[in-house]
Amino acid sequence: MDTTRWAVYERSRETVQVVVAEQRKYDRVPVSFDVTCILADEVEFDGSARDISVGGMFVECPKEMAFGVELTLVLHGIAAKEVRVPAIVRWSEGGGFGVQFGLLGAYATHAVVDLIKKNR
Repeated sequence: MDTTRWAVYERSRETVQVVVAEQRKYDRVPVSFDVTCILADEVEFDGSARDISVGGMFVECPKEMAFGVELTLVLHGIAAKEVRVPAIVRWSEGGGFGVQFGLLGAYATHAVVDLIKKNR
């Protein structure tokens, strides 16, 4: 196992951001819309989307989230109908967290792709 990568990962916040950026498959675009986050135990809290890609997004909120937490995100105002997407927390920092989307249905995929095209 290559431990060098993890040592670099732990060194500084700036290094963490570079490593995370290198692991992304899709470019993110800046956005601004409301998000409701629903945890497995049905606890809900609100946040704001700050960037999005086909693979995930950043949710700005004061709640600290642990790596690996599964949740459902309700994306408000991006399509005619409610858009719900499964997600898993991949990183967290003060002020928000990044998620990777789970399997998206056709409607959610279309809504996210359309939103990305409009915000490029």
